[in-house]
Amino acid sequence: MIKKALCLALLASASLASAQEQVVNLYSARHYSTDEALYSNFTKATGIRINRVDSDDAGILARLKAEGTASPADVILLVDAARLYRGEVDGLFQPIRSKVLEDAIPAQYHAKASADGISWFGFSTRGRVIVYDKLSVKKADVDTYEELADPKNKGKVCLRSGSHPYNLSLFGALMEHMGEQKTEAWLKGVVDNMARPPRGGDTDQIKAVASGECQIAVSNTYYIARMIRSANPDDRAVMEKVGVVFPNQSTWGTHLNIAGGAVAKYAKNRANAIKFLEYLASPQAQAYFADGNNEWPVARGVDISNPALKAMSGGTFKSETIPLSAIGMNQTRIQQMLDRVGFK
Repeated sequence: MIKKALCLALLASASLASAQEQVVNLYSARHYSTDEALYSNFTKATGIRINRVDSDDAGILARLKAEGTASPADVILLVDAARLYRGEVDGLFQPIRSKVLEDAIPAQYHAKASADGISWFGFSTRGRVIVYDKLSVKKADVDTYEELADPKNKGKVCLRSGSHPYNLSLFGALMEHMGEQKTEAWLKGVVDNMARPPRGGDTDQIKAVASGECQIAVSNTYYIARMIRSANPDDRAVMEKVGVVFPNQSTWGTHLNIAGGAVAKYAKNRANAIKFLEYLASPQAQAYFADGNNEWPVARGVDISNPALKAMSGGTFKSETIPLSAIGMNQTRIQQMLDRVGFK
């Protein structure tokens, strides 16, 4: 009888411990191995275990829609401003109030505040810059995005698919700067200047410039920094052949895209979700974005020590200041333009 009572007591204790276990369910579009330390340190600091589902931005938004109120998601991490905007517009996030986040993240890097709070926050940025062959192309001929479409660069340009989110966001930003008519003419000019049909990712474009397949390409900065810091001598050899330009320094500045997060609309662990987002704004987490994945942190007062980021930018550069929501609002018209000009 005593043994039976002891067993029941142990079972009850285990059940209670299980019920009290703190968790946060994360849907993440970040596929960077260095983020593992980011997540494990959060659990060490808070005792909150992370259950993670990985997909791309579009897959995560589609999954949230399909799951509806039954979704287990608490936190959403996406790597594109337009997709964060889309999740907000589609009602997939819940606005939150957090003094920690609002004090740490500048207004230009989060959704516009409403009476209910803020729907999403950006935590890191990456510039979309121009890479060129230092032997055959003058830096002055590629120091603006507009010059990608200039006839002087005919047959020299390599790009990934126009419909990739990184390019769609760049094009959406350019439309905000140049207007609809000029942007479509620019896209047509870029197509005319291509050395070959769009294919591959950003790293493939950099290597294509180094190999002579083309002379000009566009890449996110963290791909470039990754190759600068690589232990592979082939990567370092590639970077010796190419130059990097932060475009439009004398006009509106270089386009920045963001990676950001939100609390899911039907989050069951809302308090833990907010704790996780607040952690991402901490100096420790922001350092992981900079040193681990070569992104620029956005929280106020955070310094970076990543030598590759400093080497690329010279320590500082001018970035555009348009509302990130505008990039998302322009997506549909940009996709229509791509279809009309034959940008695959």
